[in-house]
Amino acid sequence: MKRFAAVLTAAVLALPAWGQEQAAQGSAAVLRALDKVNGHTMDTEVAIGASAEMFGLLVTVSDCRYPAENPTGDAFAYLSVRDPSDGAVHFQGWMVASSPALSALDHNRYDVWVMRCSSS
Repeated sequence: MKRFAAVLTAAVLALPAWGQEQAAQGSAAVLRALDKVNGHTMDTEVAIGASAEMFGLLVTVSDCRYPAENPTGDAFAYLSVRDPSDGAVHFQGWMVASSPALSALDHNRYDVWVMRCSSS
């Protein structure tokens, strides 16, 4: 019985952990912004370490990652969203493309979310 337990333990340890995928780093993030008042949207590609103005908000992308086995899969990016006029930070943290409400921008007029990472 001990031998069976040892073999089973060795087999389980040899398998990759469930739910753990390798993440690849993109060179930019594709973001979408929404003006909730008039319904206008805009898509912008922002390089890692760069910022872009989207409907009056300054969005900075610090990192963008995606599953290495599935480049079109679920991307997640570290964003900072602030008001350029007074520097007030409206959001700072990781945002997941498939679940933008999980960690969302809290702004009364605008919404920003991650669409995907770009590797070119």
